[in-house]
Amino acid sequence: MTRTILSQFSPSRRTVLKGMGAGATLAVTGGLATRAFAADPIKVAAVYTVPVEQQWVSRIHKAANAAKERGDIEYVFTENTANTDYERVMREYCEAGHKLILGEVFGVEDAARAVAKDYPDVAFLMGSSFKPDAAAAPNFSTFDNFIQDASYLSGLIAGAMTKSKNIGMVGGYPIPEVNRLMNAFMAGVKEVAPDTKFQVAFIGSWFDPPKAKETAFAQIDAGADLLYAERFGVSDAAKERKVLAVGNVIDTQGDYPETVVASALWHFEPTLDHAIEQVKAGTFKAEDYGVYSFMKSGGCSLAPLGAFEGKVPADVVSKVAEKEKAIKDGSFTVEINDAEPKSS
Repeated sequence: MTRTILSQFSPSRRTVLKGMGAGATLAVTGGLATRAFAADPIKVAAVYTVPVEQQWVSRIHKAANAAKERGDIEYVFTENTANTDYERVMREYCEAGHKLILGEVFGVEDAARAVAKDYPDVAFLMGSSFKPDAAAAPNFSTFDNFIQDASYLSGLIAGAMTKSKNIGMVGGYPIPEVNRLMNAFMAGVKEVAPDTKFQVAFIGSWFDPPKAKETAFAQIDAGADLLYAERFGVSDAAKERKVLAVGNVIDTQGDYPETVVASALWHFEPTLDHAIEQVKAGTFKAEDYGVYSFMKSGGCSLAPLGAFEGKVPADVVSKVAEKEKAIKDGSFTVEINDAEPKSS
């Protein structure tokens, strides 16, 4: 695993890196400039504000490493980047000759788009709550984890597994990419157990497991027998108090085999693979990549029941299968509700 901190580069070092491959012939095909040899791996860099172990970023990191192993890209990254350093690190990666920049710019939106304007021959694919603006930055595309389909399915299972009909939900911040998943989960629960009550809390951090754990403990004390673990730390509380949990973005049942009953998984591969294809073809442009996270695009799925196989009621398992089929064939659409969820 490579952790690259570009702030350690001297100006001369950046100049050398920028010049690497300068002798390669460039072709322009109506989009960004690309090397004439399409088989060459493109240089990709990612800027993350949290550790790569954090669930959301880990999915981007996983997809990038898979593309690297295929030989499609060269990949370096910087993690734990403060918002105040984000723009500088982005610029240094651009100066070093990277042709695709990945990251999450929820707290540095304006600065990130300003960098894109200054480097029109570099492609930017950034996690954002906002849409791309082709007029202002034609090389700046946005993505988001639109995994409401899988979240809804996990809610169906949760509705069947809660006995107290009291579910605790712990999120990072009440922003659209969190809200839509919580709302889809709640919709699934209510379809199976309409009288369920929800305790909704946000910890004001993307990575604070101790705070998430303490918040979850309080919800258990208030009657919750199942927790929606949008943040790390929630499943630890569930395990200690012997209640169930539903995971988000990644599958943690291996770490909590008697606790995590289901998980909505995000697969970043379709999103990244589309961007790589566009960069290599010289056709990358400002585009909303949200659709590549939908279940019908392969961007999300419900994790296997694993240790809970046979423990979830058979009629609900059948219902989940039917709804999954309907989502994939387009006959059923999970509502995208970005409003802040409230306790009930």
